[in-house]
Amino acid sequence: MTSFSNIDSAYALATEQYQSTGVDVENALKQLRATEISVHCWQGDDVAGFENTGGTLGSGLAVTGNYPGRARNAAELRSDLEKAYSLIPGKHRLNLHALYGEFDEPVQRTDIGVEHFQGWIDWSRDQGVSLDFNPSYFSHPLADDGLTLAHPDEGIREFWINHGIACRRIAAEMGKTQNNPCVNNVWVPDGYKDSPADRATPRYRLAESLDRIFEEPFDTSYLLDAVECKLFGIGSESYVVGSHEFYLGYAITRDKVLCLDAGHFHPTEVISDKISSTLMYVPELLLHVSRGVRWDSDHVVTMSDELQAIMQEIVRGNHLRRVHIGLDFFDASINRIAAWAIGTRNTLKALLMALLEPREELQRLEREGDFTARLALMEEQKTMPFGAVWDHYCATSDVPVGRQWLDSVREYESSVLSKRSESPESVIA
Repeated sequence: MTSFSNIDSAYALATEQYQSTGVDVENALKQLRATEISVHCWQGDDVAGFENTGGTLGSGLAVTGNYPGRARNAAELRSDLEKAYSLIPGKHRLNLHALYGEFDEPVQRTDIGVEHFQGWIDWSRDQGVSLDFNPSYFSHPLADDGLTLAHPDEGIREFWINHGIACRRIAAEMGKTQNNPCVNNVWVPDGYKDSPADRATPRYRLAESLDRIFEEPFDTSYLLDAVECKLFGIGSESYVVGSHEFYLGYAITRDKVLCLDAGHFHPTEVISDKISSTLMYVPELLLHVSRGVRWDSDHVVTMSDELQAIMQEIVRGNHLRRVHIGLDFFDASINRIAAWAIGTRNTLKALLMALLEPREELQRLEREGDFTARLALMEEQKTMPFGAVWDHYCATSDVPVGRQWLDSVREYESSVLSKRSESPESVIA
């Protein structure tokens, strides 16, 4: 166990070192405390949801692994989330998908309403956790051929348009209740496995469908509409209707939030390089922080160069108020609560590292053309005592310091997760 006196001593020394480079550590921590990460609900149950229809995950999504103890209903998922939040410093949000409503009986996705999410709304109020939302355009018979809002069949398009309309109304009510905007993010899997003969027409259909969904006006103080782009996916390797260029143009012309997912681009392409340019033309960004490995595999977020670059771009450009940071990964090969803790803590660590940069000094050197000093300072920054500041932040936030959080996960696994049946169908939500 790390003693508080050791943490305090290390923090005092670290503060002194950072001050020598012109960095205000307390101000950096203040900004970090004010930043809420939108934690994704679907890591807790492998994107199964609670529709109780017996459907399986599909439409270009895949979760690998079968680690015991996955949440089988909303009560278990909320319990697991509470455990995860207790291991993560700060106050954070929850990102819900539409298929996570609480349904006493099967309900068509066009007919879902606020009443199916009242349990989540009540829980969020009790926990002080704000909600974000997503329509679910996958794992459904009407999405089996890989097309939804861009489908050539007008009836199928109408079904998914009405689902989108219903989701916006739910999200707006969430935003009203929590008194801050609920970000409602639209992602559709639409695309083709092989090269299409007509790339344009599906995109016209998608734009028309989105316009229908967004037709009803809502106050942006409680609802923010976001649209999410993608390069390729399982079953849409050759063509995705909602490409980056499509959604960038749509977000600019319709004044929508643009969602950039770290796993949705070519393996050599990074979203950190897109943040400053897209924010010139769209009002706000939503980030889905993930880790693609060779393909859009959504691995648990680690302390990678790209994660650090994403946070550096947000901080260096003074974009924190215009960027919503959410997570999007699902790993069923390891303890799911540990995955939440690792991914969210790493995201916060990377943000803290960016906040502890001597940003003004680096940018001054750049303006003056002193690229030698700029590079030298950036490299010296890598050995600054960031860990001592992070430990202090965790300790003062009443969450475990260092590896101690893993002991808490193991205890929860032994006392709670191990008691869960491996037959989720037998559990009544």
